[in-house]
Amino acid sequence: MGDPKFGKKSYSAPRHPWDKVRIDAENELVFKYGLKNKRELWKTQAILDSFRMQARSLQAKMRVNDPKAGDSFQKLINRLNRYKILGSQASLDDVLSLPIESVLDRRLQTIAHRKSLARTVKQARQLITHGHITVNGRRVSIPGILVEGSSEDSVAYFGRSPIADPDHPIRKSFEKEAESAEEGQPENVEAAVSEETVVQEEKK
Repeated sequence: MGDPKFGKKSYSAPRHPWDKVRIDAENELVFKYGLKNKRELWKTQAILDSFRMQARSLQAKMRVNDPKAGDSFQKLINRLNRYKILGSQASLDDVLSLPIESVLDRRLQTIAHRKSLARTVKQARQLITHGHITVNGRRVSIPGILVEGSSEDSVAYFGRSPIADPDHPIRKSFEKEAESAEEGQPENVEAAVSEETVVQEEKK
C-alpha cells in the first residue's frame, strides 16, 4: 500500500512528446473546451481508454460465450447512455469508435457554456470554480465532472450567487448579445463583460 497522501496518477502522458500533429490537435481541443492544461485532456483520454478497454475485453469474452459477458456489456452501455455518450442500442463497435469529444461534451464546464450560463467556455470554468454553478441543487466546483443526462437540466446558478440576479451585468450582456445575434449585428464588445468582472463582483 502506498502513501495515502500521494494518489495514483489517473492519466498517462504521450509516449512521443514531440509529435507535431498530436500537439496541434491537443492545442485545438484545449482551446475549444477551455481546458486549464493538457493534463485535463489526458485525464479525459484515460476515461475514454477505460471504456475502450472494457469493450475489447467484452468482445473477447463474447467469442467464448462467457455467461457474464452479456450482463457486463449491458452495464457498460447503460453507463454510457446515462451520460448521453451513446444510445441504449449501441454496440461494442460504437464504444471502440468513440471520439474524445464525446466525453469532453459531457463536462460541466462545456454544459454550463452550452446552456448560456457563461459568455465564454473559460468564463464557465471560472464561474464553476468560484461556486456559482449548481447541479441538482448542489454547488459543484469541479469543471471536469461528467454530468448525467438526467441532471443536465438542473445545471443552473447558485441561488445565493450574485450572478443569479437577472439584473447582474453578466446576465445583461448575455441578453444584448442574443439580441445582436437575432438582428444580425456584430457583437458589442464594449457591452460584453469579461471574466474579470466576476472577480470584481465577488470582492464587493
